[in-house]
Amino acid sequence: MGPVEQLAMLDEADRIRIARSLPMPILRGILAGWWMHEGQEPPVGKWRTWLMIAGRGFGKTRAAAEWVSELARHDGSLRIALVGATLHEVARVMVLGDSGLKAVARPDEDLLFYPSRGLVEFASGAQAFCYSGRNPEALRGPQHHYAWCDELAKWRYPDEAWTNLMLGLRLRAEARTLVTTTPRPIRLLHKLIGAPGTLITRGRTVDNDSLPEDFVVAMTDLYGGTRLGRQELDGELIEDFEGALWTRAMVEAARAPLDFARDERTFRRIVIGVDPPASAGGDECGIVVCGLGADGVGYVLDDRSGGGLSPEGWARAVVRAAADWGADLVVVETNQGGEMVESVLRSVDSLLPVRPVRARYGKGRRAEPVSALFAQGKAKLAGAFAALEDQMCGLTTRGYEGPGRSPDRADAMVWAMAELMLGEAGTPRIRRL
Repeated sequence: MGPVEQLAMLDEADRIRIARSLPMPILRGILAGWWMHEGQEPPVGKWRTWLMIAGRGFGKTRAAAEWVSELARHDGSLRIALVGATLHEVARVMVLGDSGLKAVARPDEDLLFYPSRGLVEFASGAQAFCYSGRNPEALRGPQHHYAWCDELAKWRYPDEAWTNLMLGLRLRAEARTLVTTTPRPIRLLHKLIGAPGTLITRGRTVDNDSLPEDFVVAMTDLYGGTRLGRQELDGELIEDFEGALWTRAMVEAARAPLDFARDERTFRRIVIGVDPPASAGGDECGIVVCGLGADGVGYVLDDRSGGGLSPEGWARAVVRAAADWGADLVVVETNQGGEMVESVLRSVDSLLPVRPVRARYGKGRRAEPVSALFAQGKAKLAGAFAALEDQMCGLTTRGYEGPGRSPDRADAMVWAMAELMLGEAGTPRIRRL
C-alpha cells in the first residue's frame, strides 16, 4: 500500500493535520505518487550548486528528475542543461531511465524527446538540452537557466565542461545546478565541495527504504567495508595521499576473500599489537590482531581498537582479544607510559605474554618495511577494516595525513606484523580452557 492510499484511509482531520506538518516538496511528491526521503528534498535558502554525493540506489536520479520537472512545470520559458558522461547516458538514464524525466512526468504531461536534436520538450513549453562531458566545446555558447549534471566524476573532461557550462548559466540571476554523482577523487569534485554557494547532500544505499531488502543485504555482504563498497554504496570520497605508504589500490590488492577462515588454528602464530593512548580522553588505543598463516603470509585478522578507554579498560580489551584468538604474544609500545604500560596489562592478566617495545623512529619510517610486505603480497587483510585502512593510507613518507590525530590502529598493526614477519619467534601460545 502506497502513501497516498494510507492517507486515504485516515479521517479528514488527520489527513489535514499530517499534510500541514509536511514540507511542501514532500507533500507534492506524495500527491504525485512518489514518497520522497529526506536526502532527496531540495535544500532551502540561497545556493548555487546542490551537490548530491551518494551511493548507488540512494535515489539521486529520481530526486534530480523530480527537481527538473518541477522547475519546468512552473515556468515554460526555461532552458535547462542536461549534462552526463556521454550523450547515450543522458538519454538512457536522465531522460528515458526508470527514474528519469520521462518516468516522473505526470499522466497529463506530454514530454517529448528528440534524440537526434538532443532536445527534451516539457508540456509547459520549457526545454532541456543534452550535453556530454566528453565534448566540452558543445557547451561553449549555449545559455541556460538551470542545469542537471549527472555522474560528474565520470566525465572525460570535467574541468573544461564545467567551466563552459557555468559561463553559459546566465539567463537568471539565481541560476542553479544540481550535481548527482557517486564520489571519485577528482579535482573538480574537491573544488565544488569547498566552493561558496555549494550545499551538499550525502547518502548511502541503505538510506533508500524503497530498495529491495535482499539487494541491500547482498551488496553489503559482498562489498561492505571495501573501498568499492564505501565508494559505491556509502558514497564516501576516498583518495590517496601523495607519498602514501599504502595506496587504496594496494589495500584492495592485499585483501583476502571476505569469507577467509578466521580460525586461530589455521595460523602458525598470532600476535597482538598495542599502541596505548597517552590519556583516557585522548587518542584511541590501537589493538590489532595479526596471524602468520600456513602459507607464510601475514594476515590482519581483527581490529579491537577503541577510544575513551581507561588504562584498565584498554588492558581488558587486549586480554579479551588474546583469549579470543589464542595469541602467542602481545607487543605493546611503551614510549608513552614506560613500564607502567606493561604493568597495567599484567595487573589484568599476570600470565599474559607481553613484549614491551620502544619506537626509535617516526611512525612513517617504522611502517615502511611492513608496507613493503603488503606490496610484495607477503601481508594481507583477512576482511575489511575501514578505520584501520584509512589510517594505513594516511601514513606517508612525510608523516601522518589521515583521519584523527594519530594512526593508533595502523601503528598497532605495524608492531604486530613486524613481530610476525620481521622479528623473532615468540612465546608459547595462550590457551584458555
